Amino acid sequence: MNTTTQKNKQVVGHPRFGWGWFLVLFLLISSSGLMAQAGGANTNAFNFNIGMNLPEEPQRIDVAIRVLFLITLLAVAPSLVMLMTCFTRIIIVFSFLRNALSLQGVPANQIMVGFALFMTFFIMQPVYQRIDAEAIKPYSAGTITGVQAMDVAKGHAKDFMLRQARPKDVEFFVGLAKMGPTKVEDLPLSVVVPGFVLSELRTGFQMGFLLFIPFILIDFVVAIVLMSLGLLFLPPVTISMPLKILLFVLVDGWTLVVRSLALSFGM
Repeated sequence: MNTTTQKNKQVVGHPRFGWGWFLVLFLLISSSGLMAQAGGANTNAFNFNIGMNLPEEPQRIDVAIRVLFLITLLAVAPSLVMLMTCFTRIIIVFSFLRNALSLQGVPANQIMVGFALFMTFFIMQPVYQRIDAEAIKPYSAGTITGVQAMDVAKGHAKDFMLRQARPKDVEFFVGLAKMGPTKVEDLPLSVVVPGFVLSELRTGFQMGFLLFIPFILIDFVVAIVLMSLGLLFLPPVTISMPLKILLFVLVDGWTLVVRSLALSFGM
């Protein structure tokens, strides 16, 4: 008796048994809905539809497209902020500095990204003030339209990127776009932004290389000393990393790096 009872409990509690009852119940509800529809009863008793109901009015479709475009823009906004500001150069230099010090997780990625963001806000503050004074406030007061405000804001952002970008990098993308001779003020953002990003990558790598030189010399000296003492079993990083950290702290390295980054943007 006990064995039979346990088997029955196992059958009832089995997941397949529960799904089977659910499927039977679903079929009964569906069949009852079809029978009611055939008999002229209420057709709204059961309705199952997978699809997309588009509005018939053109105005509603236009609003839906605008909402979809706004959601897409909000998703792309962080990338635009990173690529159209000084964030790219700052985070590249910080990454090179951490690798030069032979530190894998110190400082943490969250601290580096947060500090880079606050430095970006600090360096980009004059540009934002001009955009606020000439685009946002007049638009809020109703003196200019949204399109005019967007053009003014885009012009200030483009001026900042063109001041930092190398002319040959911008000309490179102008040639790829086959635009021909074009005035600087007539250059579209589709050309200015990639030229600016290419220049920022190059400048960031150059500054990172200059940061690497003193720390490479310390590694080289430590390796020579350990080899001359016959301590081949001792990794050079074990000795060189504390020395590099000590040198970096003594010369106030973070202040020098941040000052160099700020001066590189003309502050």
